[in-house]
Amino acid sequence: MALETEVAYFAAGCFWGVEAAFREASGVVSTAVGYQGGTTMYPTYEKICNGDTMHAEVVAVKFDPTEVSYEQLLDVFWKSHNPTTLNRQGPDVGTQYRSAIFYKTGAQKLAAELSKADLNQAGKFSSPIVTEISPAADFYLAEDYHQQYLEKRGLATCRI
Repeated sequence: MALETEVAYFAAGCFWGVEAAFREASGVVSTAVGYQGGTTMYPTYEKICNGDTMHAEVVAVKFDPTEVSYEQLLDVFWKSHNPTTLNRQGPDVGTQYRSAIFYKTGAQKLAAELSKADLNQAGKFSSPIVTEISPAADFYLAEDYHQQYLEKRGLATCRI
């Protein structure tokens, strides 16, 4: 019997650390980093770094919904970055580093919106959450050297 999986897309700054955080989550089958939410077909890292394509650095998370829920993945997302800074994560500045959730289904959209609203209402962050919630458009796989970047260098130890 084939494993039934789903895919979720998250942008939370530089995709290296975000990918490492999701790879540690139980029920995650695989991850890939790439670009989404922009206006240029087949963007490259160099093009998105110029800020001309409007793509975000994104992690595609393939997961087994019988082992981890989308809501649990949202928890990893919120804990892996500061969702209150517009187009910035730490020292990284630009639209490619924005906080965004790209949903594939109506259920993902609703879960993301409810999660964001609940966190705002609970005052979990000192400022309002600026995370974009948009439909998933084309996902462009990033160059191979970006895939599992921190793992390849023995640096993937993000405990959330």
